Amino acid sequence: LDWKDRQWWPVVTPIVGITYCAAIMYYLWVNYRLPFGATLCIVCLLVGEWLTRYWGFYWWSHYPINFVFPSTMIPGALVMDTVLLLTRNWMVTALIGG
Repeated sequence: LDWKDRQWWPVVTPIVGITYCAAIMYYLWVNYRLPFGATLCIVCLLVGEWLTRYWGFYWWSHYPINFVFPSTMIPGALVMDTVLLLTRNWMVTALIGG
């Protein structure tokens, strides 16, 4: 990791935050009718990011943990799940929740 990696966050974060959440949300909604796929996906991504930052800082790259602000992705995932739960429509969820 170097200091230029922060330039990719405006590009990668929306793609990962919406695409992965939509895939997990679709699977859980179609097969199990569970409306919390996006929140589950974001929490798993944040746990993975925390583990990567923690172990990478102590073992390998020494990239500081305090440069990560992932808490802005959780409200978006909650909005996506709430819109799907209330409307039960994929198109409305994509337009409003995404």
